Amino acid sequence: MTRPLPDEYTPFAARYVDLVPEDDLLGAMRAQQAVTRAAVLAYAGRPDFRYAPGKWSIRQVMGHMADAEQVFGFRALWVARSDVSPLPGYDQDAWMAASDFSTQPLETLLNGFEAARRSNLLMLGGLDAATWTRRGLVDDHAFSVRSLARMLLGHERAHLDVLRERYV
Repeated sequence: MTRPLPDEYTPFAARYVDLVPEDDLLGAMRAQQAVTRAAVLAYAGRPDFRYAPGKWSIRQVMGHMADAEQVFGFRALWVARSDVSPLPGYDQDAWMAASDFSTQPLETLLNGFEAARRSNLLMLGGLDAATWTRRGLVDDHAFSVRSLARMLLGHERAHLDVLRERYV
């Protein structure tokens, strides 16, 4: 699949899109599953660890990743189905404040992320070539299905990078 053009996503989203150089996006998403599971379970003995005061715990990072997987996947589905209604933004901090991730086992949060990923893979795998370039409005910005799909994987990779770099 060809890469999205810069006008198919926002400059903020570029940080995620740029983390996905692969042409075989769905294959890369499938391959990433084992990497993510191993990376997250490496913290199973300290799921409440925070690298600094006020930062999210491992559980919260995993819960956020699951939320974002569902949000980005829903956005991709919305745009793929040619719904012209604009979608709202997503305030990750407000969602975190309303979550109960700190009470859930890390494995449960990981399983939720993986279930959302499987659902997204099934949905994306059923799209025809023309649908991937379809565009819709998200938070007052145009996004294509292919940019939203790359954001799914890029977001995952970005948070795994944070875990490796800061949660040591």
